[in-house]
Amino acid sequence: MSNKKKHLAVLSAVTLVASFVAGCGGGSGTKENTGSSSSPSPAASASASPTKNIGDTGGLKLPIVDKPTTLSIMVVADNTNLNDSTVIKEIEKRTGIKLDVQAYSAQTYNDKLKIVVASGKLPDIFHGLTLNEANKMGLQGALEPINKHLNDLPNFKKLYVDNAENSWVMKSYSDDKNNIYTWPIYGLQRDVNHGFLYRKDILDKLGIKEWTNTDEFYDALKKLKEAYPQSFPYASKTKENIFVDWAYGWGIGSASFPAYYDEKAKTWKLQYSQSEYKAMLDFMKKLYNEGLIDPEFITDTDASWTAKMTTDKSFVTFDWIGRLEQFANQVKSQNPTYDLRYANPVGPTGNIRSLPKVDNFSIVVANNDKKEAALKLLDYLASPSGASLITMGIEGETYNLVDGKPVYPELKDAPNVDIKTLEQKYGMWVQGMYLRPDKRSVYYKFSEREQEAQDKINKAKKFEAADPVLKFSDDETKTIAELRATILKAANEFSTKYVMKKEFGDAQWEEWKQTVEKLGAAKYIEAFNSAQKRFDEAK
Repeated sequence: MSNKKKHLAVLSAVTLVASFVAGCGGGSGTKENTGSSSSPSPAASASASPTKNIGDTGGLKLPIVDKPTTLSIMVVADNTNLNDSTVIKEIEKRTGIKLDVQAYSAQTYNDKLKIVVASGKLPDIFHGLTLNEANKMGLQGALEPINKHLNDLPNFKKLYVDNAENSWVMKSYSDDKNNIYTWPIYGLQRDVNHGFLYRKDILDKLGIKEWTNTDEFYDALKKLKEAYPQSFPYASKTKENIFVDWAYGWGIGSASFPAYYDEKAKTWKLQYSQSEYKAMLDFMKKLYNEGLIDPEFITDTDASWTAKMTTDKSFVTFDWIGRLEQFANQVKSQNPTYDLRYANPVGPTGNIRSLPKVDNFSIVVANNDKKEAALKLLDYLASPSGASLITMGIEGETYNLVDGKPVYPELKDAPNVDIKTLEQKYGMWVQGMYLRPDKRSVYYKFSEREQEAQDKINKAKKFEAADPVLKFSDDETKTIAELRATILKAANEFSTKYVMKKEFGDAQWEEWKQTVEKLGAAKYIEAFNSAQKRFDEAK
């Protein structure tokens, strides 16, 4: 039995005892009913009466509870001593809720979650289920529907009910009874995180201008090859993902690949059988035949690729923007003029992927006598005040604002103040607790090179439209799961051969289209279009 099937089997067993879970309360901590009073008792106010200005709570009244309450929350974190951290203690001061944080590393979290779910003793708040798993547990009564508490959750309502741009989550994340159990994360993604990168120092030395379209990209690679005959100007370490990464420039990219939504036709299609996909492969084949792309582009290791990109073996790649500074710092002593920059996109659309405004980590609340307090706590964390606390800290105590950015006096000697440093020091940026990151946080602090990448794409609005997020039935989910791996494997094998083998051309492309149909392409895409139809018809 696969791990996935084992997980689903575990969940099925748990749903049979869901009513027991709901009755016994789950998690650790006190069993008092927190109620939903907007007028906290004096005792609660005394234990949770922040004297500092904590910012905009979005209309949520603090403290949240009218009697001492402990909530258990299961999270991913390397810092396993979070209960003593500054931010967790500050949450209690502001809300009246004492948190029992159960932290596990990313490597062990999923296995621990299976055990916890199978036991029936659910934490009050946890995350990590798939959407289907969460909805099944919710239907059986183990989880609490968020939509039943909207009047007490002003930040959730403002972000996902009243906001037309995000209100799709109420359709896409809900179960068959239109109950939603998953609390989304708003605004986590940077605008630009990946793309084509190029050695500006080398292009400048050769008098080559940065490309603005695909023909100029080809010409630049040709000139690089002429100047450095032993080089392969374009190198890649993402293996078969190159076919996914480049697809956005040809208008067929999707977070749901190999399915993508054709905005003009208003229908889902299979990426691998479109004429645009063939055009992309033909272009790659041209680069390969002329020695412009590294012949190891499907097999290269991270170390080998790094060696090429930090010497004169390769000059253009596709990767994460953090690499801009990482490589420059790595070779600073040997090559102080090394300058890797974010490039214009390649492909007919001239666009890159649109990263989602809303992410789903499947953060859920157990259906027990503390559910109201748990949901209100999540609503606080989704407020501007909560966002600032979890992702920036406490102004005047952990950080000071300098030119609109947080500076951490206690970390002045740290080599790098990133989100892992802040987690370890203060209990910030804990996965499962950040629901609406503050854009002033260090995570959004860009170097000059990284800011150039943001500005370049944002100013020109070079983003492909984001595809709809769909809710699939059990049968559709099964169909997609059964067919996707087979289609992906065959497509990657064909695409690699098409690029690398001289004899592959139009005839082989036509054969491939027949092959992928035999593998179930039509059935696979029908699952998406059936779900899309329900999405379009839903109110």
